[in-house]
Amino acid sequence: MDRPCNDDALMVGLARGERDSFQHLVERWERPLFAFLRQMLGSTEEAEDLAQETFVRVFEQADRYKPEGKFKSWLFRIAGNLARSRLRRRKIVQWIPFVDHAHDRFGSSRPVDQELEREEERQRVRDALAELPERQRRAILLRRYEDMPYQEIADAMGTTVAAVQTLLHRAMKNLRAALLSEGATGTDKDSRQRS
Repeated sequence: MDRPCNDDALMVGLARGERDSFQHLVERWERPLFAFLRQMLGSTEEAEDLAQETFVRVFEQADRYKPEGKFKSWLFRIAGNLARSRLRRRKIVQWIPFVDHAHDRFGSSRPVDQELEREEERQRVRDALAELPERQRRAILLRRYEDMPYQEIADAMGTTVAAVQTLLHRAMKNLRAALLSEGATGTDKDSRQRS
C-alpha cells in the first residue's frame, strides 16, 4: 500500500481496516505526542503509557472520526484529556520537562560556565512552568512545543480561540511574575552567601 500523505486519509484507511494506516499514524505522531505527555506528566513511564493509550483510543474511534483536517488537534485533545485525568488521580502536579538535547552537542564552543548559566535559566523556566495551573501549562506546551496555531489549540482543549489567548496571556504573566520573584529571591540568597 502506498503511504497516504495526510492524516485524514490514514484515518479513513484505518476505518476501512487497513492496519498499515494505523502504523503510519503511530510512526508520524509518537515522538511529538510522547514529548507533550512527558512535559505534562513529568514521567517518562507515564508518558509512554498514555501515548499508547492515546493510540488505542485513535484505533478504537477510527470509524467515528470525521476527516475535516483536524487530526492533530483531535489527537492532542485525547492525549490532553488522558493526562488531565492522570493528574487528577495523582492529585500532585509534577512536571519534569522534556530534555532539550540542543545543549548536548559535542565540541560546544561555549565556555562551561555559560552552559551552566543557560541550564540554570532553563531550569528556572521549567520550575515556573510546573507551578502554572494545568490548563495554562497545556496551552503553553501546545503553542511552544507543538507550534500549534490558536485555533488548533482551541480544538485540542475544547475551548475558543479567545479563551486560548486569555490562557496564554495569563500564563505568560504568571511566568514573568514567578521568574522575577525567583530572580529576586535568588539575588538575595546570592548576596547573603557572599556576605
